[in-house]
Amino acid sequence: MMKRNTLIKNAKIVNEGKIVEGDILIENNIIKEIESSISAKSADIVVIDAEGNYVLPGMIDDQVHFREPGLTHKGNIETESRAALAGGITSFIEMPNTNPQTTTVENLEQKFDIAAKSSYANYSFMFGGTNDNLDEILKVDSKTVAGLKLFLGSSTGNMLVDDPKVIEKIFSSTDMVISVHCEDEATIRDNLAKYKSQYGDDIPMEKHPIIRSEEACYLSSSKAIELAKKTGARLHVFHLSTGKETSLFSNKIPLKDKKITAEVCIHHLWFSDKDYAKKGSHIKWNPAVKTATDRAQLWEALLDDRIDVIATDHAPHTLEEKNNPYTSAPSGGPLVQHAYVALLEAYHQGKISIQKIVEKACHNPAILFDVEKRGYVKEGFYADLVIADLNNPWTVNKENILYKCGWSPFEGSTFKSRITHTFVNGKLAYNNFKVLDVKAGQRLTFNR
Repeated sequence: MMKRNTLIKNAKIVNEGKIVEGDILIENNIIKEIESSISAKSADIVVIDAEGNYVLPGMIDDQVHFREPGLTHKGNIETESRAALAGGITSFIEMPNTNPQTTTVENLEQKFDIAAKSSYANYSFMFGGTNDNLDEILKVDSKTVAGLKLFLGSSTGNMLVDDPKVIEKIFSSTDMVISVHCEDEATIRDNLAKYKSQYGDDIPMEKHPIIRSEEACYLSSSKAIELAKKTGARLHVFHLSTGKETSLFSNKIPLKDKKITAEVCIHHLWFSDKDYAKKGSHIKWNPAVKTATDRAQLWEALLDDRIDVIATDHAPHTLEEKNNPYTSAPSGGPLVQHAYVALLEAYHQGKISIQKIVEKACHNPAILFDVEKRGYVKEGFYADLVIADLNNPWTVNKENILYKCGWSPFEGSTFKSRITHTFVNGKLAYNNFKVLDVKAGQRLTFNR
């Protein structure tokens, strides 16, 4: 049977800093043609009228926790990749703090096997570094995985790497992108002990950014950067949360030539410490959401290119887990379904252009991780595309949340924009609040 091709008409196409009105012809899984006007030349072409709405590249989310294997009561690759499609995320890179941890080549391949059967979106994984798995790290083929992840601060899964000699050896031994979670453990321990002596386990949630403080973040990230400069390692610092840290990064050279890069997450651009009073543990992340001043400085660094990438750090937990007292309420929250529309809300608020959103959420992750033929609306690239209606308001509520955990820190928020269509490898996989039964996701490949 002949494969049906798709023609998207009357689109505002956002790509490489420009917005161009035109049509897009998809043949099989590839963008075949982009022109001001394309006519459907045969009956097997499905025509979708974008009606003047925006066509964006699917977002490439370089940091998610989909909880499989071992933590699947919180989420799994199937449920969370479906939610990702609804949010316009067509490719994800998933973290190693599952159970078992992705710290052996065997465990890595098991995750690829799971994703091949169950993922709705394109996928890759980070390999996890520990205090004692350098031999396994050296077995990893950098052409087949996204990169290496080190937790230099503890978080879900207890994969803390805290031996300075081991860290330096890892930095010196691999040419993979090393992505790091930076928080200084000794600083956090001391701060936590102080507040535990005062409050016991029921520490007020607004103390979270004081316990996991600016100083804890800056100490750790500055050390990691110093070591990267010493060893020549290719370093990517995940989820910046403080204004102070932004001074550590440069905007003087193009991304493709940078050895040290940075990412910011949606929640650190959206929330501030004032929101703990209302949201409580639902905005408890590591690193913590900090002050409104920090948030403003993160936006500034994002716009002037000291920060290179926007991601989600999607990390679901059940409501039952989140409703525990401070010391036992886990950090993290679900975000993939609402990331793109939250960024488009920032566009409506005049904080960022649509072109800049696409640069930071689509183009730059592709450049940074050498992702092959994704992240752009370009002829010859995979047709991972999103149609966004920027004037079609909707409110996040329990009925339209797709995360397995069933809640969102954005509940009650009204977004002006909505994702109407998501294409993965040329196949329509999401259409107006309905994820179609189309598992079109493929394993990401890398130009290395």
